[in-house]
Amino acid sequence: MKAGASGFLLKTAPPAKLADAVRTVAAGEALLAPAITRRLIEEYVRRPPPGETIPGRLDELTEREREVLQLIARGLSNTEIAAALFVSDATVKTHINHLLQKLHLRDRVQAVVLAYEVRLVRPGESNAQPDRTRA
Repeated sequence: MKAGASGFLLKTAPPAKLADAVRTVAAGEALLAPAITRRLIEEYVRRPPPGETIPGRLDELTEREREVLQLIARGLSNTEIAAALFVSDATVKTHINHLLQKLHLRDRVQAVVLAYEVRLVRPGESNAQPDRTRA
């Protein structure tokens, strides 16, 4: 769906259902087979709310390193992070180096991807200070 698909059917769907699905999608509607809808709902329900628990990959990070990771994922520069946390640019660089090493990441881009994958941040969140109630 993120890649732009408008419908999903199981490969076992009969030809008549496939033809109906094509008409539905061509008319601008979305289509999900009931079994797929059920799987999506089950997956959604299984996930904890964002930030409610600290994902296993992040348990080695200090609270400050998690805050820095959140701010990196929200698109802040080192200078902006330093201002938000009332520390120096050098301190921010140190935190970033430590979190990259602990998480075995190559760069900030990988850190941002991880932060979204483990739901430390969500799309659309503001560039405000990190939510300290989560971590």
